[in-house]
Amino acid sequence: MADETLPGELAEPPRPETMKARRALEDTEMDITPMIDITFLLLIFFIVASKMDEAANIPLPPAGNGFAIVLKTCVIITVGPGDTDDTAKIYAGDGDGGEALDSTDVNALETELQAYVEEQIGLDARKNTVLIKGAKGVKHKHISSTAKAAARVAEITQMAWAVTESQ
Repeated sequence: MADETLPGELAEPPRPETMKARRALEDTEMDITPMIDITFLLLIFFIVASKMDEAANIPLPPAGNGFAIVLKTCVIITVGPGDTDDTAKIYAGDGDGGEALDSTDVNALETELQAYVEEQIGLDARKNTVLIKGAKGVKHKHISSTAKAAARVAEITQMAWAVTESQ
């Protein structure tokens, strides 16, 4: 009749000291969402609070290197400050004593500069360098457009840039 005995009747009742509840495991991953939020808040704060000043005067050190250019082999173009901050006066030749080229129409200006460079090369075949003199305060876009126009002449093999000193 041992078969008629139920398994629960023979087993001992559970003892409380052996049935301790398992300790819950700690979450080992750290939630970085608050750190990302603070990072973006700081980024937004610094973007809004900073002042972007395009016209800041930065003292530049004097040029410590460069090479000598023979002026007899150069076609000289001078770029001076214009009437407004967004314009420049471009002179064919050395200095701003002559008539300024029309700089309002970019295509016409490039055509005039190209014709001037070709004319100067026609007068003296030794000229193979274009020297662009820029005055203080002239924006890079004016120097760049002048250089692009002058570089379209096939006989030009070198480009040189110079900054004219204030007088």
